[in-house]
Amino acid sequence: MRRNDIKESMTCVPEGFAKRHLGPDDKAIATMLQALGLSSLDELMEQALPKAIVNKTLNLPEELSETQALAKAAAFAALNGRGHDQAGPVYSMIGMGYTNSILPSPIKRNLLENPGWYTAYTPYQAEIAQGRLEMLLNFQQMVVDLTGMDIANASLLDEATAAAEAMTMAMRVTVNKAEKSQAIFVDALCHPQTLAVLRTRAEAIGVEVVEGNPLDLGRPDMDAYFAVLVQYPNTAGDICDYHHLAHLCSLAGSLLIMATDLLSLLLLDAPGKVGADIALGSAQNFGIPMGYGGPHAAFFACKSHHKRFMPGRIVGVSQDARGRHALRLALQTREQHIRREKATSNICTSQVLLAVISACYAVYHGPQGLLAIATRIHELTKRFYAGVNGLGWSVVNQQFFNTLTIHTKEYTDTILAEALAKGINLRKVDEAHLALTFDELSEPEHVRVLLDCFNLDAEESDLSELTKVKGTEARGREVKAIADKLQRSTPYLQHPVFNTYHSETELMRYLHRLEKKDIALNHSMIPLGSCTMKLNAASEMEPIGWAGFANVHPFCPP
Repeated sequence: MRRNDIKESMTCVPEGFAKRHLGPDDKAIATMLQALGLSSLDELMEQALPKAIVNKTLNLPEELSETQALAKAAAFAALNGRGHDQAGPVYSMIGMGYTNSILPSPIKRNLLENPGWYTAYTPYQAEIAQGRLEMLLNFQQMVVDLTGMDIANASLLDEATAAAEAMTMAMRVTVNKAEKSQAIFVDALCHPQTLAVLRTRAEAIGVEVVEGNPLDLGRPDMDAYFAVLVQYPNTAGDICDYHHLAHLCSLAGSLLIMATDLLSLLLLDAPGKVGADIALGSAQNFGIPMGYGGPHAAFFACKSHHKRFMPGRIVGVSQDARGRHALRLALQTREQHIRREKATSNICTSQVLLAVISACYAVYHGPQGLLAIATRIHELTKRFYAGVNGLGWSVVNQQFFNTLTIHTKEYTDTILAEALAKGINLRKVDEAHLALTFDELSEPEHVRVLLDCFNLDAEESDLSELTKVKGTEARGREVKAIADKLQRSTPYLQHPVFNTYHSETELMRYLHRLEKKDIALNHSMIPLGSCTMKLNAASEMEPIGWAGFANVHPFCPP
């Protein structure tokens, strides 16, 4: 290489994004313009676009290379969580249906970051989607087992929109009653975002949303409602017994809808056993990052005789021409690509990737691993409960899984600020109450730090003694967080798929076998269209796993 060539190569501008990713090259553009009888792209735009929307004076910044763009994104990510002169990220214990969750590295590397999975074709043509359909079948089985329901679909968007879908489904199921009573009773202690979406959807279809305490309902009240929606556990952390409410709904011909925490169902009685007609929630705490609110995958399950009213996709098992098991999308007559405006489903396929991740999380951990995760979270919550009681604070909850609401009186803002100064975000419920939620990232050290925040006495206390909960007492009473009647008693995840692939090698090989049964962009072009993450560049995908974006709670301080 000549000296001038070396000098020129050292001063060239880094290659931009567009050249690698966007559209045809100059030769292909010229060929297409010639076929159209046009001289330039500007001429094409003038003919194709309405003049009212054309803007030729866009104030765009200079183009960045992918390396430069990633560096800029990394700088933004580093800013998230830096508050009160913190040197590191803030740990959010805000709860409200969003918790920190650990995405195992084998799943992150072999599934989330694998184009064979994240660009896979929508499973409308079952013969080229058997791998993805199998993992979605795993998702359905996981949901059916944990909720105790008869049938589940293959993912909706999030918990709030799933609740809205449950409301409209309940109207279809109870059509005769819904015509007379255009009202749904909703637990006032559902998550706030669920209540907000429900009110919006209800207003559009003429349904009245009545909010209150569902345990106050009696038999005469039920005639006014076609459905009752409860949160189990509720947003304050309470675990309520809804067996009697389920009986009242059954007598009145109303549906009981239970929004629930999937991880809590490792320890709690299943909604199906309680008597729910529909169970729903978010699969976010099964390995999916919070991501400042999404995307996540919802789960949705119901009794078998309601299955034709259920929104979303259902994966079914059938046989091929040789008698072998084959998977397909069942009951597709509800889908938008067939029924169009009469469809009961309009669900974005990109959510399937998140459902697949949560199913893989259950496959990798298995029933015993999931139980260990849920039990550890619950034990840390009990440990904090014992300690904060020992310090003299009043805890609102009688029964709980991982969330506690504490009556903090006039000290609410003081404790909130102290926790934030120590790198922890808590939830301010109102001027006199704080709430906090433990999760998979919680450690015993978090219990100690939190108790320091609540220990307003100037004298040092022996906090280690306050947090002992080996069936002991806290201020004279036993820490029994879940009543015997509401403890899990039914088996779950007994299928071999949840009891086989627990090592990294086994899981990697299983995912590779499934991937080979699919068509994705790493194999070929894809027929028809699809709204999955087909055309996202690798550099666009990379930041979604960074803690500065992935671990940001949607309700954290700005």
